[in-house]
Parts: sequence; C-alpha cells; structure tokens
Amino acid sequence: MTISISGLVSGIDYDSMITQLMAIESQPLTRLETKEASYLSEITAFGNLKSALATFQTTMSSLSYASTFQTLQATVADSTVASVSASAYAQVGAHSLKVTQLAQSQILVANGQTSTTSAIGSGTISIDFGTISGGTLDEDGKYTDAAFASAGGGIRTITIDSSNNSLSGIRDAINNANIGVTASVINDGSDTPYRLSLTVNNSGLKNSMSISVSGDAALQTLLNHDPAGTQNLSQTATAQNAEFLLDGIAISKEANNINDVLSGVSFNLLKTNSTATTLNITRDTSGVSSAVESFVSAYNELESTLDELTAYDTETEESGLLNGDSTTRNIRTQLRKILTAALPSGSNAFSMLSQVGISVQKDGSLALDSDKLKTALKNSPADFAGLFAAAGAATDGLITYNGAGSNTKAGNYAVNITQLATQGNIAGTGAAGLSIASGLNDTLHLTIDGVSASITLTAKTYDSTAALVAEIQSKINGAKNFTDAGLSVSVSQSNNVLTITSNTYGSTSKVLVTGGNASATLKLDTGATATTGLDVAGTIGGNAATGSGQTLTSASGDASGIGLVVAGGSLGLRGTVTYSQGYAYQLNSLLLTVLDEEGVIANRIDGLNESIADIDDEKEKINSRLEVIEARYRTQFSALEVMLSNMQSTSEYLTQQLEALASLRDQS
Repeated sequence: MTISISGLVSGIDYDSMITQLMAIESQPLTRLETKEASYLSEITAFGNLKSALATFQTTMSSLSYASTFQTLQATVADSTVASVSASAYAQVGAHSLKVTQLAQSQILVANGQTSTTSAIGSGTISIDFGTISGGTLDEDGKYTDAAFASAGGGIRTITIDSSNNSLSGIRDAINNANIGVTASVINDGSDTPYRLSLTVNNSGLKNSMSISVSGDAALQTLLNHDPAGTQNLSQTATAQNAEFLLDGIAISKEANNINDVLSGVSFNLLKTNSTATTLNITRDTSGVSSAVESFVSAYNELESTLDELTAYDTETEESGLLNGDSTTRNIRTQLRKILTAALPSGSNAFSMLSQVGISVQKDGSLALDSDKLKTALKNSPADFAGLFAAAGAATDGLITYNGAGSNTKAGNYAVNITQLATQGNIAGTGAAGLSIASGLNDTLHLTIDGVSASITLTAKTYDSTAALVAEIQSKINGAKNFTDAGLSVSVSQSNNVLTITSNTYGSTSKVLVTGGNASATLKLDTGATATTGLDVAGTIGGNAATGSGQTLTSASGDASGIGLVVAGGSLGLRGTVTYSQGYAYQLNSLLLTVLDEEGVIANRIDGLNESIADIDDEKEKINSRLEVIEARYRTQFSALEVMLSNMQSTSEYLTQQLEALASLRDQS
C-alpha cells in the first residue's frame, strides 16, 4: 500500500518530490523500454523484409521450371475442323490434317412400351463389347450377314428382378451398374411412346454391343440383340473410329480426343473436311516475354522494399528500420552477385541477362530493353529456359533430358551407354495353328509385368497368321486387368511363329503364358522362350548411373540426379548432356535458404525476441527495486513530516511557556 504524505506541517509537496526522484531512479528502466521498442520495430521490419522476399521467391519459383520458357502454341488454320494444344514436349513444325470420319458411339433403341412403370419381366442382362464387321445395315437399323467379334474385356451383367423389372427400373439398373452404357427412356409420342435408349459411353469401332438375356420371354423380346443374329433393338448410331490423314498418313482412333499421334500434341476432332487444313506448332514467344517481364518486375519490387528498409535521409537524419543491418546487407549482396555473374558456358546461346535485354541500373534496379528482348526471342527462343530455369539438353537425338536432383551441379557431362533397355517377350516354338474352336482351344492365360488375365479368342479358322495376330493382340489389350494396370502388348509373327512383347521396358517387363487350352495350338506352351526385359545401363559424367527401364539416372558426382531417357541407338559414347541453373533457379534456391525456418532472418528474429525476453526480465527486476526505493522515500519523508510536526508542537509549547514567564515578569 502506498503511503500518502500530507505535507501540512512542512508545506512540502512530497508526492511531486517523490515523482521527480523516482523519474531519476527510473532512467535505467526508460533506457530498457526504448531499446525494447527499437527491437520490436526491428522485428516488424524483418517481417516486412521476409514478406517481400517470400513474394519474390514465389515468382522465382514459377520461373525455375524450364516448361515456363518452353511453352508452345498450336493452331489449326480451319479452327472448325479441330481444336489443338501443345505441351513443352512437342516439336515446332507444320502438319496437314484431313478428317474423313469422326469417332462415334453406338446407340441402340428398343421397341416402344405403353408404360414406364408396368412390370416387363425378370432375368439377367449380359452385355459384351466388340466389333461388328461385314454385312449391310438396313434403314430400320438391323444388320444382315454381319459378324461380331468380342473385344475380350469380359461380359457385363445386370440382374433384373421384381424390384426393377419396369422400363424405368431397367434403365436405372443399367445406369447403376456402371458398365459403360448410359440408358435413357425417350417418349416418341406414339401409341407405345416409351422407348429404352442405350448409348455406349466410349466411342470407337470395337465398342459395339451384343446383348443376351436369360429369364422371362418379355425381357428377352425387349433386349436380346446379336448383330450377327436376332436383333430386337434398332441401331440409330453406328460405333465408328475417327479416321483422318496427318501429313498424308492414314490414322484410325477410337475417340475424337487424340494425344498419342504427335508427341506433346493433343487435339480434338470437330468435323470432317474435304480439303486438308494446316496444323501449326510454334513457340509461344509472348509467354516467354511475359515471364521475362515478371522477372524484372518482381526484382524491382523487392529492390524498392529493400531501399525503404535501409534508407537514410541526410536532411532529416532519419533512417530506415534496417539501415546498417548486416543481415539485410548480406542478403542484398548475394542477390546482386547472382544477377551480375555469368552462367557457366555451354551449348546455351545466353550466359548473361544483358544478352536478352536485362541490365542492372546504378540504383540497383533492373531495366528491360524490349527491342533487345524481341531480337533474342527471334534468334534463340529455345535458350531462354537455360538462362532462367534449371534446364538440360542432350546432344543425341535419341536421348532426352528427364530432370535433375537438388545436388546436381551445372555443367556438361559425357554420356556413355553400355546397355540399351529391352522389352520382355515370349516366343512360340513353331508355327501357330489357325483353327480355333469354341471350348477346345480358344482360351489363353497370361501374365504381363506381374498382372494376370485370361482371354477368349473368337472361334473360327483364320485366313492368315496376320489375322490371328490381330485377334490375339486385340483380346489381350482389351482385357480389363491389363487396361486397368495401363499395360499392353504388341503381337508379331515371323514365319508364322508368334511373339508377344510387353510394351514396357526394363527388368519388370515380362510376358508369360501360364495356361489355357489355346497355348498348344499357338505353340506358346512348354518350350516357349520367355525373355525378361533389361534396364538401360551406362555412365553420366564418367560416374555410375542407375537404369530403370529406358531411364538412366546419375548416382554420384557433380551430375548426381540427372535423369535421361534413352530411346535407342548404339552403345558407347553418345555425346553430352548439358545441365544449367539459370538466374531464377539460383535466386529461388538462395531465397529458400534465407526464408527457411532456420535461415538468417528467422535466426535474427529469434535473437531479437530473446533480447526482448531478457529486457522484460530486467524490467521486472528494476520495477521491483523501484517499488522498494519509492516505499523508502515515502517512509523517510513521512518520518520527516512527523519529526517536523513534533518540533512544531514543541516550538508552540516553548513559545507558550516563554509568553507565560514574560507575563509573570511583567506582573511582578
């Protein structure tokens, strides 16, 4: 409790005096509070610096990828024929495109019903997908003398019972089964208006339906449909492939969306055209130009923030919050060092920012010469990736750069191939038989790259080994287990001896025939030679590299982490791969270190917070001491006031006594 001193006796304002004395005693506390405020301001300044650096790092990160500077644009002279897009893996060039037929899905429509809710019948609907060939299609949508060959993907079944045996119930059952068919009920306005329409979800020639029904006669009458036999539904749209000519080469695809004809190019066919149109793949120089401009803009924004934080006004003698700070100065020095240093020489046309029109000004900001940038884009558009991003390129046309690691050093590295990747296969022991009979020699059990499936060949006598090869390949590549795993094979023959080859490369590439009654006929049973694929092997930069399929990855040395895809070619020295770390990549790497949780800024902020904590501890001690001092002052001044009061009382008593003595004297 604070002692209050009235000062009535002495007339002294003790509270004011104590306040002044305590102000003197509190000077160390004031100095600590001033220092603490300074530290807090510095923390705020480092927060602003960190935010500015993080914004700059985000931009540099996006510019660190070669794809940012390798964007291509694809256009079609007649945009109504196809829409097209190109990735960084596409090749610049022009191609002719003539579309003769668009891909289409099959649609089958059932006979009309009077009601959507009346029971029709129960049973099991079985749907197989395959190819319709031969014969003619009449105006009622029925085939005559046609054949149906299953694609081998397996029979899909739907159960119809009392809970779903109406037209709408059958529709919902088919849709809920998710078997690749969409069912709808259409009202055509006739006396029997409700017609079940079945549309195959996937377009393409091999996606026609064959429907068989076991169960009630009414359900069979509604849905039994064999393109080679009884057809109770009408075909209103024929399953067909997209047919087109690209550079004069005839191509057939199941869908209109195509991405595996030209490397890195995807296009969607929209309509047929009688006269070929031109498909152009060109470099997107506008995108590169925008990337360069964002580089300059982002750096100048950061430079402006650094100027503000480290400024000193000679007139006002006011300083920025980080003026003279060594951490900020070192960060700025490192940034400028990267910008002004030349990249290692190599196959890239550029090694300095000035070569593409970027220059450092006296005030530290960057300036962009648009004319010089346009000239550089015109002459060497492919080299911008190496100037700004982490990029690589191989001199051998059959070797493709496939990335690098965090420890990879920029440089040129020799590539030596000691083993090419191969595909696993199985080869027959003799000429394959051409006669396939149902239930006798029509099944084959296979394992491809560790995934197993069984196929059933169409029973007939094939007119050639080539026809049998096409059937086997179609059935294997249509097997659900293989398609789900993204696996496929190529089937070939030499002197009527079959070879089944996995389309993957490397030590995991294997093809095995594990059984099936057709294995003996096809000469793929006992004695058939199964060969496991090989991984690519070699060195990069003279150091050992690890192979996985066609990908060769450096395992040590300065080239550690560089990956190459070796598509073929010869053994031995195969030129070099150049790996560069451009300016944006280097700046991004620097900033990731600076902004790390244990980076220099975080350490400075942690240090300042520790100093503030120490000050708070010291302030607490001083405040405790000041309380004691103030209490002592108040006790002392209170005692003084009491003493003065006593003295005053004594004085008054003595005065009274003296006055009394004087009075007695006067009386006597």
